[in-house]
Amino acid sequence: MRLLIQRTLEASVAIGGTVKSKIGQGVLVLAGFEEADAEDDLAWAAAKLVRLRIFADAQGVMNLSVQDVNGEVLIVSQFTLHAQTKKGNRPSYIRAARP
Repeated sequence: MRLLIQRTLEASVAIGGTVKSKIGQGVLVLAGFEEADAEDDLAWAAAKLVRLRIFADAQGVMNLSVQDVNGEVLIVSQFTLHAQTKKGNRPSYIRAARP
């Protein structure tokens, strides 16, 4: 499993020009899953994600989690995070989980 995490003031996902989901302050997560990932892996990653201290406190120090700031989380499945590009010019997604 790979998670690409970005702090946001706002984020949204649009499909065909229609907004399907949106959040205010929080984190946008692009999540890539492998066939080998188990439910335990997902539980660990979710717990870690909400505890990461990546938001500034009153002194400007990154000391607060998304939970501490009452932030929101938007997760987008992104199989391309598992692209293998060592050989050739066409990425391989053999490790990515099936849809």
